[in-house]
Amino acid sequence: MASFEKLTTLKKPNDVERDAAIQRFEFSFEASWKAAKQYLYDVEGVVAGSPKSVIRSCREVHLLEDEEAVLALEMVNERNLIIHTYNEEVAIKIHKNLARYNSLLYQWVERMNGKVME
Repeated sequence: MASFEKLTTLKKPNDVERDAAIQRFEFSFEASWKAAKQYLYDVEGVVAGSPKSVIRSCREVHLLEDEEAVLALEMVNERNLIIHTYNEEVAIKIHKNLARYNSLLYQWVERMNGKVME
C-alpha cells in the first residue's frame, strides 16, 4: 500500500506512472479485501466469499461506514473494468479516483488492525 500511495500523490503522472498506479491499486485492493475476508472469518465468525460480500459484511460489523461501503463497492467495479479490459478512457477515469481509494484502503486496514489488537 505504501508504494500505491506514492503514485497517488503524483500531480501530473505520465502514462507509465498512471498505469503503474492502477496496477498497484489492483494489488492493494486484492490484499485488502482478502485480509478483510480473513478478519471476518477469524474475528467476527462471518464467512464471505466475494469482494462485494466481504465489503457488505464489513459494513455490517462496522468496519466500514455506509458511504465507505459504497465507495468500496465502486472500487470493486472499477477494479473489474481494469482486469477484464484495458481502455485509455477507463484508465484516466479510474486514476482520478485512486487517492480516495488509497485513503479508504488505509482506513479499512487500520480499523481491522485496531480491532485485532483490542
